[in-house]
Amino acid sequence: MSIPQNHLLDSLSPSDRALIPSRLKVVELTQETVLFEVGSEIDKVYFPHSGVVSLVVPLASGEMIESAMVGRDGLIGGASALGTRVSVFKAIVQIAGSASVLDADRLSSAANKSATLRATLFRHEQVVLAQAQQSAACNASHSVEARLSRWLLRARDLQGSDDLNLTQEFLSQMLGVRRSSVSVVAHALQELGLIRYSRGHIRILDLAGLQAAACECYESVRAQAERLMGTKARPSPRNVKRGARIDAAGE
Repeated sequence: MSIPQNHLLDSLSPSDRALIPSRLKVVELTQETVLFEVGSEIDKVYFPHSGVVSLVVPLASGEMIESAMVGRDGLIGGASALGTRVSVFKAIVQIAGSASVLDADRLSSAANKSATLRATLFRHEQVVLAQAQQSAACNASHSVEARLSRWLLRARDLQGSDDLNLTQEFLSQMLGVRRSSVSVVAHALQELGLIRYSRGHIRILDLAGLQAAACECYESVRAQAERLMGTKARPSPRNVKRGARIDAAGE
């Protein structure tokens, strides 16, 4: 069975791709696996084929706030090839999948030989930074409903599936809200027919409706990625009426 490809690897020119080993080791990304801790040395680089990895900032209270999400569109640990060998995020697998893995030294060596490869890696880090900035604004300004809808849409794009294996506990950590708030909003979205939720699993039923419920941050992040990386964003549905807003305690 063929392995789904990583979009960033696929986007490289033949000369840049030739600098990276043709056969990379494939590893399973098990849910809740921590790839890097804050302050740890980056010794491996991951190119996901499937699944979602969250880049989070741990707080002294033990809570975690998500800054960015990476999947088959990018890589985790790419900053190591640009001179930053110490991780500034905690990288944790949010949705299980698989990835090709490469020693960070090998990617750094390849980047040192190619200005175009370095430019690609730099643009990817800009996409991650843009996500982090957008997430900070989103968490400060938008409702739990809009943020959860945005998160589910982003996860769907990365996973390439309407079926997402997620727990309310993980979602509450990523959104920085109480679990009860996620439960209220998830139930309301289900009542509107936008999703179906059961323990540890969410299925998106109405993509257009979920896009209407999301804040503008979803489109902003997609547009930034398309502009910087040249990825093709899926068209948004037009003339979709925004559904009733959902109030949730503990935003």
